[in-house]
Amino acid sequence: MTISIIRDKSGAMRHHVHIGKHVIAVDEPAANGGEDSGPDPHDLYDAALGACKALTTLWYARRKGIPVEDIRVDVTRDAAEERHGTGATYRLDAKLTLGGDLTEAQRQELLNVAGKCPVHKLMTTVKTEVTTSLA
Repeated sequence: MTISIIRDKSGAMRHHVHIGKHVIAVDEPAANGGEDSGPDPHDLYDAALGACKALTTLWYARRKGIPVEDIRVDVTRDAAEERHGTGATYRLDAKLTLGGDLTEAQRQELLNVAGKCPVHKLMTTVKTEVTTSLA
């Protein structure tokens, strides 16, 4: 799958991210020269983690017949060290809130599953290589 990011000249820095049939506006905050008309790339990165945890948890609960009714994931970023070079740490704290008639054992089981979502694994255990070239 190819994801395309195309400039939207109606905004100072706004772009549209095209993912399959979906389009998401992205921008920078005003402090960075944008108009804050959409999430910035860091927001999307952090959101990918939260979305993966929520979807993985729901998928697992349905598969196992666990009566979860509501799932909320709040992701908090600490990027204080991000630009300190190699070895710096970018911290994400994901808080999982579960609703439904769940036992403590089921809650713990779903917490464990959320900790194993594919994006969490990708962010923490896989080496990512990025190449950039001109078309």
